[in-house]
Amino acid sequence: MLVLSFLAVITLGTVLLMLPFASAQGTATPLLTALFTATSAVCVTGLAVVDTGTHWSGAGQVVILGLFQVGGFGMMTSATLMGLLINAQMRLRTRLLLQAETHSLALGDVRSVARLVLVVTAVVESGMAVALTLRFALGYDMPWDEAAWQGVFHAVSAFNNAGFSTWSDSVMRFVGDAWVLTPLMLAIVIGGLGFPVLHELLAERGSRRPMWSMHTTLTVWGSAALIVLGTVLFFWAEFDNPGTLGPLALADKALAALFTSVSARTAGFNAVDIGALTTESLAAHYALMFIGGGSAGTAGGVKVTTFFVLMLVVWNEVRGHRDVEFRRRRVADSVLRQAFTIMALSAATVALALLLILPLAAPLPLEKVLFEVVSAFATVGLSTGITAELVPGAQFILIVLMFVGRVGVVTLAMALATNQLRRPYRYPEEKPIVG
Repeated sequence: MLVLSFLAVITLGTVLLMLPFASAQGTATPLLTALFTATSAVCVTGLAVVDTGTHWSGAGQVVILGLFQVGGFGMMTSATLMGLLINAQMRLRTRLLLQAETHSLALGDVRSVARLVLVVTAVVESGMAVALTLRFALGYDMPWDEAAWQGVFHAVSAFNNAGFSTWSDSVMRFVGDAWVLTPLMLAIVIGGLGFPVLHELLAERGSRRPMWSMHTTLTVWGSAALIVLGTVLFFWAEFDNPGTLGPLALADKALAALFTSVSARTAGFNAVDIGALTTESLAAHYALMFIGGGSAGTAGGVKVTTFFVLMLVVWNEVRGHRDVEFRRRRVADSVLRQAFTIMALSAATVALALLLILPLAAPLPLEKVLFEVVSAFATVGLSTGITAELVPGAQFILIVLMFVGRVGVVTLAMALATNQLRRPYRYPEEKPIVG
């Protein structure tokens, strides 16, 4: 049902974008262009084969906004509700114990959960839209109607980690403006944490000693560590690069590096020219994009918790622990197997797509093609500028990657969580030699 619902919305979006009213020129848009844009919007990616601000009319931009709003909100709601449905299959005693230990959501009222998702979305998007509107109107002398539209479009795009912008240079024109970049970063981070984490943070906000669950702890501190590490790497690698941070003042360099780090983890906005990044920065983007944001939110990638659970496996193995432990808790074996499976299949998907697309993308450099592939699979939307140059076959592969990266990973995670067979026997243990 999840897969079919996304396909239905993509199909509807494609048909609408093909109609003449959606084009600024008043002509029909080719099928592949409309399909690519609709898939990118519904999968909250942000990759584009045409300029959003000039190719699409105002009505077409409204359609695109509606698609990534449905894609982000629908995914967040679906992931959360599916998780609750999985927990609801447990016995009452097991659910109560799980709820007490993890401080997770109440399992009895699904409608209240959906209502809270709606409230958080509305509050964050409207708040950021007001802040951006005021800045555009008062700081850049935009007419109020244009400022309001730009504020709403970019606030919704940021919260849903969609990365769509009506400006051809994304937000590069605001590279030194903290009044624009800060609201965008806040919306990106809040949307990318995931709804379970937001719910827990709101529930524990009045506590002097909040008792966060393992999931919230890994997501919050893991996200903070990735943002800080990315900021330091970009600041160091691009400090003297004349195409990115080189011409900026010191404070603007720090702001641009921070925004680049935040955006690299699935947001898709760029305050500097991605095509001019150094090799070190491109490599950092590969890692940040592939990891992504929090589970059951608007972010993509394999998810922060998946990555840091695997890091816990390595850490505990190095220390010689029999179990994978964190904060006086043991990580369930089923979670470890799910994390390994998601990571392995995701890496295999990226590798296969790269092998398929490289012959079609010649003579483009490998690092730019790899960047495009990882960006599509992780639903990031950042590009080095080669998306429109790719042949139709390569663009279709990116369409499949965006869909698989957005729908496939969540569906796979839920399928693994529900596919727990209990057999009354276990085979004898054997230890093959590894390493």
